[in-house]
Amino acid sequence: MNEHHAFVYRLATRAEWAATRETGVAPTREIDERDGYIHLSTREQVIETANLHFAGVADLLALEAPLQPIADKVKFELAPKRGQHFPHLYGELRREYVARALPLIDTGAGFRFGDEA
Repeated sequence: MNEHHAFVYRLATRAEWAATRETGVAPTREIDERDGYIHLSTREQVIETANLHFAGVADLLALEAPLQPIADKVKFELAPKRGQHFPHLYGELRREYVARALPLIDTGAGFRFGDEA
């Protein structure tokens, strides 16, 4: 299933973003290694993903990547627990794929997008 989204998002801490800029490749997490792909979200999914999996993270960013350059490596697959199709990147999330890093602000009642970082 291929979706029609202009961008996909990778949640990352500021330290992970710094490592990405330094090495050229976003670090993977245990869940990525276990599942065999990089977990991404669409714009419509990223806030809920942050709320579910990153509560209490004060320095969270949404790394915005245009889908078109990586579309051949991304599959939209069903996440049964959430009942939605999520973008999964089969390969590395390279620095050059990331257009910008958007801060996510924890309001105490959940995350929201902040200004561009």
